[in-house]
Amino acid sequence: MGLIRDEARDTLLRYREVIAAGATGAVGLWLIWLGGLFLIPVGALILGLGVAWAISALRRLRFSQGVGAPGVVEIDEGQVGYLGPGLGGYVALPDLVELRLIRVYSKRVWRLKQSDGQALLIPVEASGAERLFDAFAVLPGLDSQALVAALEAPLTEDRVIWRRDRGAARLRLVKG
Repeated sequence: MGLIRDEARDTLLRYREVIAAGATGAVGLWLIWLGGLFLIPVGALILGLGVAWAISALRRLRFSQGVGAPGVVEIDEGQVGYLGPGLGGYVALPDLVELRLIRVYSKRVWRLKQSDGQALLIPVEASGAERLFDAFAVLPGLDSQALVAALEAPLTEDRVIWRRDRGAARLRLVKG
């Protein structure tokens, strides 16, 4: 038996990025408190970075659904891959034309559709699926708050999260 209970350790591990961002903000506040012509602006900059990091970390934390499905998500150099027991494949983010959240056998699944019509299905609860937040965030026009909200809302029907315009080079968010 360790010094910290297993539940407390798991909670600390889950919130570790938020805790690190808070510690960064605390260092910024400490530098501001010390005062001076140099330390106050540096402290304000560090505090701002800590706050921005904490907001991003909280969004990623809300995006994470826990591991409850088989398979592993890989993200490497602009490619999203899913290696599952029966399904799998890779999608290059520049080739992505549609991002959809669907229900398959009462499980929520990301459906990533390529320009050639092929689609990759990734369970929301797959191992490493929390890294998809950062991968999806680079898609121009995608609202990260809408992405997180789509996961938190009950899924009663297929929901298009993002789609590329057919006649234009720009991308847009489809609100559903």
